[in-house]
Amino acid sequence: MAAIDCGTNSIRLLVADLPDPGAGAGAPLVEVSRRLETVRLGQGVDRTGRLAPEAIERTRVALAEYAAEIEKLGADRVRMCATSASRDAENAAEFRDMVVRTLGVAPEVVTGEEEARLSFTGAVRGLPGSTREPYLVVDIGGGSTEFVVGTGTGGVAAAISVDIGCVRMTERHLHGDPPDPAEIRAAEVDIVAAVDRALDAVPGREAATLVGLAGSVTTVVAIAEGLTGYDPQRIHHARVSYRAVAEVTADLLRATRAQRLAIPVMHPGRADVIAAGALVLRVIMERAGKDFVVASEHDILDGIGYSLR
Repeated sequence: MAAIDCGTNSIRLLVADLPDPGAGAGAPLVEVSRRLETVRLGQGVDRTGRLAPEAIERTRVALAEYAAEIEKLGADRVRMCATSASRDAENAAEFRDMVVRTLGVAPEVVTGEEEARLSFTGAVRGLPGSTREPYLVVDIGGGSTEFVVGTGTGGVAAAISVDIGCVRMTERHLHGDPPDPAEIRAAEVDIVAAVDRALDAVPGREAATLVGLAGSVTTVVAIAEGLTGYDPQRIHHARVSYRAVAEVTADLLRATRAQRLAIPVMHPGRADVIAAGALVLRVIMERAGKDFVVASEHDILDGIGYSLR
């Protein structure tokens, strides 16, 4: 099977073999290929309400490469989910038509709640048995952040999506290089209001373990762990303290884009938005009262894959 997650900042592909039907409901996918391209589909959507033509074209180029790989590897089930940017855009039909022409299947523009459920499914499978339940899973994306509370056996109990992604917060507030204190404060006020609303709705403060997903979280964790190169195996299920997250966030907010680019674990397409993503994570930990976050390299992409069983 092939799963594609098209978000506000990146488009990702997972090609995997489904587990044997007799292997049980918790059996993992057998990964064949996993790829990421930064296309910034959500460029300017918060301001204009429309997908920019150049953003649609960047996405088309990446998607054409993915379509070729899917054909080469022989995947016979394909599901593509598009999230925050394409939910918000007035011209989403243009994006949909491009995907059908390029991939041969229509994208599913999933709701924030469905996005949250897929993220939860991908994240909690394979967590160490010692990880205390219930979990609060947060998926910090480019346009939105999903909050989900649930357990491994009982599944999702409550979920909500709020519009505080790293791209959206950067475009809305963090304009300086580096951002000035007033910009940071404005972003923090915006984030706190959304996080409090989300934690009241799910409710997340009572969860025993915070699990963080997506590139903002894994990049912050990689920096906090002092990695000299991005190593998914070292990052997956790493446990990082609030103090370490707060220190990394402060450093990123003080740094210029060039200085962030020079960090060994930094993906070039994330350098301009990582400070906002780190700030979202720090505020979530503060408002939820969590002393640590467990990072997961498995997220909505894996959840899409499991849905094809």
